Amino acid sequence: MTMRDQDLLLIALYALLGAGGAGALGAVALRILRRRSVAASLAVVTAVAVLAMLAGTLAVAWAMLLSSHDLTVVTVVAAVAAAVSLGTALLLGRQVVRRCRELVEAARVFGEEGTFTTPSVPAPAELAALSRELAATSERLTASRERERALETSRRELVAWISHDLRTPLAGLRAMSEALEDGMAADPARYHRQMRTEVDRLNSMVGDLFELSRIHAGALSLSPTRLNLYDLVGDALAGTDALAREHGVRLVGDPIASLPVEVDGKEMTRVLSNLLVNAIRHTPADGTVAIAAEAREGAVVLSVTDACGGIPEEDLTRVFDTGWRGTQARTPPGGAGLGLAIVRGIVEAHDGRAHVRNVTGGCCFELTLPAPA
Repeated sequence: MTMRDQDLLLIALYALLGAGGAGALGAVALRILRRRSVAASLAVVTAVAVLAMLAGTLAVAWAMLLSSHDLTVVTVVAAVAAAVSLGTALLLGRQVVRRCRELVEAARVFGEEGTFTTPSVPAPAELAALSRELAATSERLTASRERERALETSRRELVAWISHDLRTPLAGLRAMSEALEDGMAADPARYHRQMRTEVDRLNSMVGDLFELSRIHAGALSLSPTRLNLYDLVGDALAGTDALAREHGVRLVGDPIASLPVEVDGKEMTRVLSNLLVNAIRHTPADGTVAIAAEAREGAVVLSVTDACGGIPEEDLTRVFDTGWRGTQARTPPGGAGLGLAIVRGIVEAHDGRAHVRNVTGGCCFELTLPAPA
């Protein structure tokens, strides 16, 4: 190793010792100030950088035995650089602290009022990213609150309607049982038939409530099997034919292709029956209820079209809500507004979707189910 190389190695060693000492002191200072302002940490980091340079320079200068004049010059230059660097760091730290305080204030308002307003003053990239995330969270929470309010309103309406619908048949059963008990019934057989009808209505309502509770609890257990859509629609039409004749409504099954579907047969039959019963009850005598099916872009679409006269546009988004029954003209006797909510729940459990739209003279309910692989 040459003399020059030895000198360079010695200089590097002295510089390392001086800068290392300054770095160690800075690390201790940062640990002490770790809970303080960002501005203080920035000032310490800047001071460490300048002091490390100064300490290394002075150590090398002392080792090289520079004159006092040269040593003073080096010290003054390093001190001026340190002052400028510290001033710049404090200014930057003050700006960062200001942006942080603005963000903290916006977060406080967010916590109190539930709405986050992004500070208008430009902020560093990290704080801007945090601000965007808080804004997105605010939007999601707002949407969640709106859904919760709508659900709570739906629950209250459901409780009110169910209470009314249960009270009516129960009052009738009580009156008829008291008449039979007192011997005041002129035609006991007719009373018995009427009581059976009321019990069937109550049983249907309780069954709907139980089904809906399973859907909302995520406890609906499906057993999908590959079925023929032609047979599925045929069973639903056969089950509602008597009701259609009673109401004077024509049931029309457009040519149904033999399309395969992978669904729970029992649950999907209930879906089609609910739609057909709903359509028959809201279609005037001599009207027509039509059911159709088609394959469409990797899906199977079932549709039930009635002649109810249409649904107000503002109610179309609420048709499948729990407890919705619309206008009085669309309220079926003894209905609790659960049928269409059950339809949507079962269809969505099959990874499908339910949709309704107005058509000429009525409305069309469409069920989109994924086509089997």
